[in-house]
Amino acid sequence: MFSENPNIIADINNEWGLSVLPAVTEQQLASVLAQRINELIKNDMTRLISILYRIDVDERKIRQMLQENKGTDAGLIIAYLVIDRQKQKIKTRNMFNTRVDDIDEEEKW
Repeated sequence: MFSENPNIIADINNEWGLSVLPAVTEQQLASVLAQRINELIKNDMTRLISILYRIDVDERKIRQMLQENKGTDAGLIIAYLVIDRQKQKIKTRNMFNTRVDDIDEEEKW
């Protein structure tokens, strides 16, 4: 469940126009997101590429995973890459937020 970090759900909901509740499992989130991605693949590939670019999912990684997993739902593969990228972004944000809190008050700007 993502209840321990609802920011992932919030980010994905905002970016992809979804309304997933934080009590979902990663597999449930990936399934819902895969449906949305497949919808975009069929109807608005330009928007899909734009979103993937904006959230900084590695294009080479997408190609590699699609190549290695032929016959697997492309939307699901991309959904897991999106979720992984969101986890990385949250981890990075938390890392930098923690550092600011550890600085002595006299040394802060």
